[in-house]
Amino acid sequence: MHHTAVVILNYNGKPYLEQFLPSVVANSGGAEIVVADNGSTDDSLAYLAEAFPHVRCLPMPENAGFSEGYNRALRQVEADYYVLLNSDVEVTANWLDPLVTLMNSDSNIAACQPCILSHRDRNKFEHAGAGGGFIDLLGYPFCRGRIFDTVESNTGQYDDTVEIFWATGACMMVRATDYHAMGGLDPDFFAHMEEIDLCWRLKNAGHQIYCCGQSQVYHVGGGTLQYEHPRKTYLNFRNGLIMLIKNLNRVEFFPILFFRLILDGVAGLQFLFTKGWPHCWAIVQAHFYLYRHFGLLARKRKQARATAKVFHHPQIMDHSLLWDYYLRGRKTFGQLDFHPQRPKW
Repeated sequence: MHHTAVVILNYNGKPYLEQFLPSVVANSGGAEIVVADNGSTDDSLAYLAEAFPHVRCLPMPENAGFSEGYNRALRQVEADYYVLLNSDVEVTANWLDPLVTLMNSDSNIAACQPCILSHRDRNKFEHAGAGGGFIDLLGYPFCRGRIFDTVESNTGQYDDTVEIFWATGACMMVRATDYHAMGGLDPDFFAHMEEIDLCWRLKNAGHQIYCCGQSQVYHVGGGTLQYEHPRKTYLNFRNGLIMLIKNLNRVEFFPILFFRLILDGVAGLQFLFTKGWPHCWAIVQAHFYLYRHFGLLARKRKQARATAKVFHHPQIMDHSLLWDYYLRGRKTFGQLDFHPQRPKW
């Protein structure tokens, strides 16, 4: 019997706990429910003590970010499987069992996710994860059901269970031994794309990642840092580059990084005219981070390569998503010239 712990990282999220924790408690069967509080300054802890005294709470003294917050919490949780669950997720009656069944079916599956639907528009997929994550040749992430800002309606097209490249941190089940063997989430990411980096390291180590279409949850999204905030722009661009530096193989490293830096410059100009100077400056700052921390990033790459065995993955699109999306007008996953795997079930 495998023990599962559902771990919710909370930061000043009392309204979300009030709204969504009851569904987690009611629908998670025999799993242990843990709320790791990331230094909240609201009355989240008082609310948990009063309303959910049976839910284990792990208070931490400061907001260490998504990555390090989970690392600190999961070092204190004994389980075979962890579920990293955002506080703004509504789970459904049969969300957990299919994930456990999938993980039990193959010890080489290191992580999986359910289909992530939008809480605001329940007929659509949600931006963070949708029907499972992939990346293109240049490291741009996308999902079945969401490419850039185009989000599909859910018609059951992704109800299958397939191997993917990355599982979303909004709701990710991960094997505890694999999580710790990889050193967990990279704390320097703070937030955004840290789960893609973890999944890439797991894939390079020879493991598999899946989306389980028999499980569905509903995610609000953007609860901690709003989508249009310049800080989010900075983290997404910076962390995307860090992820490439850590995980690309030796042959692709320099050409892909070179093209990404150029494309970031183009994006900076576009953002200047569409989103304003703060977003353009955020991209510049993301590049400055790379130049200032060259030694640190070199050490990160060395550490990541120490566990790497496999560098070529069918779940990485072999050409540019920008080409398909902007120049060929292919806006949905089914329209892409990309068929990475057959369904498992």
